[in-house]
Amino acid sequence: MGLLLGLFFGIGVLLIIWTFVAPREAKVSTDGRLVTRSRDLLAAAGVEGVTPAAFIGACVITGFVAFLLMFLVSAALPIGLVFGVMAGGAPVALLKGRARRRLAEFRELWPDVVDNIASAVRAGLSLSEALAQVGERGPLPLREPFRRFGSDYASTGRFADSLDRLKARLADPVGDRVIEALRIAREVGGGDLGRLLRSLSSFLRDDARTRSELEARQSWSVNGARVAVAAPWLVLAMLSFQGDVIQRYNSPVGALIIGIGAVVCVFAYRLMLRIGRLPEPERVLR
Repeated sequence: MGLLLGLFFGIGVLLIIWTFVAPREAKVSTDGRLVTRSRDLLAAAGVEGVTPAAFIGACVITGFVAFLLMFLVSAALPIGLVFGVMAGGAPVALLKGRARRRLAEFRELWPDVVDNIASAVRAGLSLSEALAQVGERGPLPLREPFRRFGSDYASTGRFADSLDRLKARLADPVGDRVIEALRIAREVGGGDLGRLLRSLSSFLRDDARTRSELEARQSWSVNGARVAVAAPWLVLAMLSFQGDVIQRYNSPVGALIIGIGAVVCVFAYRLMLRIGRLPEPERVLR
């Protein structure tokens, strides 16, 4: 009996030690690439309450409805397929457009947010109180995420975890930089917080002004690419109501012509966007 007790005691001590010295395995995401990209797109567009599976299902349903409608109108399978694919990508295009507008709007507002935080800190508030105050007096589009930050911090008292949740709600690359700068400022401490916030506000304001000027100069190429790509497909959609004409595409040769046209349009559109649009900043500080 004494030997068994000693054995169990030794095993227990080893297990306790192992919990502290054993390497922790990184959490591996089991989500596929499509689900991950859908989740990131929904977050960047500011859409809450919609799961990636629901969004993917909406794309599939939209594409199927468009395919069925165009097939019934034209009685040509290639026409139905090509318009079904385009309609299936329409929700993605809408969310990407919304994400770009949201990103541009936030880019203009972040300097004011940093100025508000700096003013609150100079008035004697703590950094957490200054962030929570943005939810009451900050720019209107950014109030809700910061208001929820104040609720999270008031209920948990964990500043780092509340910042992580705030960063996930914002899903903004500029916001990531601001939040990480505030995190470092809180951890390091000292009297340089006001100077850091003023420098950060000036940098963000200059960056937003320069980017707005470049986007205004290059917007013509983006709009031209959209018009050039949409024109032939609008003509094809109108021809679908003329049965004798559209039946010429209801053949292997017609399907090949439509497929080649679709590939050329996609390639040309992507090339024009790459030439005419400024690269969007990526979220490297998630």
